[in-house]
Amino acid sequence: MADVGVRGRGRDLASAFEQTALALTAVVTDVEGVRDDEAVGIECEASDPEILLLDWLNAIIYEMATRNMIFSRYEVRIDGSRLDGIAYGEAVDRERHEPAVEPKGATLTELSVTETDEGVMAQCVIDV
Repeated sequence: MADVGVRGRGRDLASAFEQTALALTAVVTDVEGVRDDEAVGIECEASDPEILLLDWLNAIIYEMATRNMIFSRYEVRIDGSRLDGIAYGEAVDRERHEPAVEPKGATLTELSVTETDEGVMAQCVIDV
């Protein structure tokens, strides 16, 4: 078992969540080498931002595993406790993407969503 931290910063909650999702992809492969040919809708709802981040990342991990995909771009819209997102990517090509690890799940370890002077920082630890 292993763990790796992911962190995203953005001007608002939605952009911080997008950047945290990109950090998740970067744990697996070089994001620059992943095409954004296919869109997958992802919806989450949670009572607080930390649990919403956890649900968002776990939904991405689920979609990656069940669709055998990797994502390179994310769009997030957050309205209150609801997140509507789109993950853009392609089918995993083991030779081209050379995946380093397979994420198993986002954890409560170091889970944090905080406002900073620059905007929002979102982070947690991923079990790989």
